[in-house]
Amino acid sequence: MLTNVIKGLVIAGVAATSMIAADKINGAGATFPAPVYYDWAYNYQKATKTRVNYQAIGSGGGIKQISERIVDFGATDAPLTQKELDKAKLTQFPAVIGSIVVAHNLPGVADEKLKLKNSVVADIFAGKITMWNDPAITADNAGIKLPAEKIIVAHRSDGSGTTYVFTDFLSDSSQNWKSKFGIGKAIGWATGVGGKGNEGVTNLIKQTPYSIGYIENAYKEKNNLSAATLQTASGKWVTATKANFMAAVKQASWKKSEGFYGSLVSQKGDTAYPIVAATYILLPKEKAEMNDQVIKFFDYAFKNGDKAAEKLGYIPLPVETTNLVREYWAETK
Repeated sequence: MLTNVIKGLVIAGVAATSMIAADKINGAGATFPAPVYYDWAYNYQKATKTRVNYQAIGSGGGIKQISERIVDFGATDAPLTQKELDKAKLTQFPAVIGSIVVAHNLPGVADEKLKLKNSVVADIFAGKITMWNDPAITADNAGIKLPAEKIIVAHRSDGSGTTYVFTDFLSDSSQNWKSKFGIGKAIGWATGVGGKGNEGVTNLIKQTPYSIGYIENAYKEKNNLSAATLQTASGKWVTATKANFMAAVKQASWKKSEGFYGSLVSQKGDTAYPIVAATYILLPKEKAEMNDQVIKFFDYAFKNGDKAAEKLGYIPLPVETTNLVREYWAETK
């Protein structure tokens, strides 16, 4: 299905300046939600004849292009604060919810079998734990023969909202990470190799035995990769399932007055998966006519795209949230 979706889209060559036209919308940004945006766009074009051309260039690129008014909408997994929105003359709303998994290429170890404490994940990406048979890993994995092989870390090389969310999780899991690296769309990695976009990191993991990296769950599912079992905020072991994602989503508290700014990382609850995040759309305040076209697309997706989102491994926004978003659209016109 996704192959047909991509064939039905023009996702490259976004014009340097956007044209207000009812049959074409240009967007760019986060790779995290790209698979579902492609699916929604494919079906929207069939239903309305309007093309939505989306470039998955990373959240940093999406923020830059919408700030410079190169595209009609930007997409980011790292939400902007209200102060940042005001400075750039933008509005912001969530579009869909996804999750990040810690995927690995550990020969002989199946999906969900490897257990990694959240603090251990932080120490791996900080370069403190470098071998797969480190006692900090083997302690939680009795019955799994972990090799005496060097851990190869795969991370993003571009400005990334996925990195922002993941480093938010790492900062919450480890004081060492928080003090040395912190939270950001791009950081100074202590170790590893970089890939561009979720797709680039996915390919690195697929092609590199003994590697580990962070990717959006849809990329893990599409590529049949294995992911580690992590911990909830209360320390319970938890896998990347829809029910566990939803347990985190239920804790969300959206505020229209703050552009829906917030974090779903490390939510309370014994089944709440710890790395869940909303992904956001950015619109320029002054382009009311084109904004109406973009809003029509996302309104269509809210009404018709839930099954596609779930099939691809995402969580649709709750009805209460989409209703809030519609109120926000009306208020910010």
